[in-house]
Amino acid sequence: MLQAINDWILKLSHAGEGEETYPATDPKLSVAAILVHIIAVDGVITQDEKRFLRSCLMKHYSLTAAETEKLIKEAVKREDDAVDLYSFTSVLKRELDDESRHEVVAMMWEVVFADGEVSEFEDNVVWRVAELIGVPTRDRMTIRHRIEAKRAATE
Repeated sequence: MLQAINDWILKLSHAGEGEETYPATDPKLSVAAILVHIIAVDGVITQDEKRFLRSCLMKHYSLTAAETEKLIKEAVKREDDAVDLYSFTSVLKRELDDESRHEVVAMMWEVVFADGEVSEFEDNVVWRVAELIGVPTRDRMTIRHRIEAKRAATE
């Protein structure tokens, strides 16, 4: 009930900005907003990060290029409006099962490694989000090492 009211208020606050494609409770939007936050948190957004973000979302959610652009555009807006990551992580914790939450952590690590460098800010965001969505430290680090090894094997 409260979520429905929140969604309605959010929709009213965005009136005149174009039709919303994704409701605030859609995990895709939350994942995209977190990934947008990760690529921006170190203060440098590279073309490699942007390309990888698009590719990651398209592949994971089987989206078209146009759908991906809409998702990213809305995610950027939501991330800019957010005061913290809780509005996104609470959706993921509530809507996703354990396996899907682990996939989100893998996507975060993939985006972190997209530019070839891991900043302490990016590492910290992955840690905080993983904790908030219920992915234990051991699993987060296992996923990190798997993504690092996969990246090293493709270079």
